[in-house]
Amino acid sequence: MQYRTLGAAGLKVSALGLGCMSFAGTYGPGGDRQDAVALLRTAVDHGVTLFDTAEAYGPFTNEDLVGEALAPVRDKVVIATKFGFDIDLASGQRSGGTNSRPDHIVAVVDAMLQRLRTDHIDLLYQHRVDPAVPIEDVAGAVKELIAAGKVGHFGLSEAAPETIRRAHAVQPVTALQSEYSLFWREPEEELLPLVQELGIGFVPFSPLGAGFLTGKIDENTVFAPEDFRNHVPRFSREARKANMALVHVMQRVAERHRATPAQVALAWLLAQQPWIVPIPGTSKVVRLEENLGAVDLALTPDDLAEIETGTAGFAVQGERLPEAVLKMTRR
Repeated sequence: MQYRTLGAAGLKVSALGLGCMSFAGTYGPGGDRQDAVALLRTAVDHGVTLFDTAEAYGPFTNEDLVGEALAPVRDKVVIATKFGFDIDLASGQRSGGTNSRPDHIVAVVDAMLQRLRTDHIDLLYQHRVDPAVPIEDVAGAVKELIAAGKVGHFGLSEAAPETIRRAHAVQPVTALQSEYSLFWREPEEELLPLVQELGIGFVPFSPLGAGFLTGKIDENTVFAPEDFRNHVPRFSREARKANMALVHVMQRVAERHRATPAQVALAWLLAQQPWIVPIPGTSKVVRLEENLGAVDLALTPDDLAEIETGTAGFAVQGERLPEAVLKMTRR
């Protein structure tokens, strides 16, 4: 495994982390809990140190799973989790809105620590920006939690550039999490230049385009009824058929390296900047090991040029998220 540094405060993590949302049933039935625990510990054995969860995954059940799996190796890993939705701490019921009031953040973090079986959270993200709470108040609350030793680093997810600047002025932001892949390159316009300027690490979620860039999904794929992709415009049958042209570019490069399209897509992300740390998710050991192979795949300048040429001007069909979810991004 190779390692990278997020943020000016020097948070060292594996070059690839593991997104844990897959265990929450987002892509269909969540599977057996002990199988999930075993996969998380296998990831540690392979050198993965960054594990990404959130109170909203479940809600709560994903943090509990991650806590159980990583408790025996707590000193070897970096746990990242997220607050920001209006979730009742007693019942787990969600209102559908956001809640980043400082008093709520404090209560949420105390509950997170219990579920995660730890005395501190290494990286605490605001999951979605709350338009009802000034970001300075949010950053100030996290700053106090850092001073109290309950949190190590502050992160933001799906935030707009001006929001990032304002938060960073109160409490330095260690990492920004946002969707980024060859399937969604919008962060290149404003976010990547901004985080480079401010010394913030970048953590792409859905680095494989929710599985599309693996080459294992086409217009004939049928998703499980519970799979969120059934509601994503980008995964409509028509959009998938049109977007296969993007996968074909990955496949050509992969064949030359005796690699897989997924490995090429992840290696491309790793080649963009040394402070980018993707967090692909999976619930299968074989896919975990395939993804980790990307760390050792060194794309040549010619490979990168071929990918740029092959994707130049390609307009991905369909929105990346349902409309209601998109409204909660880039605030």
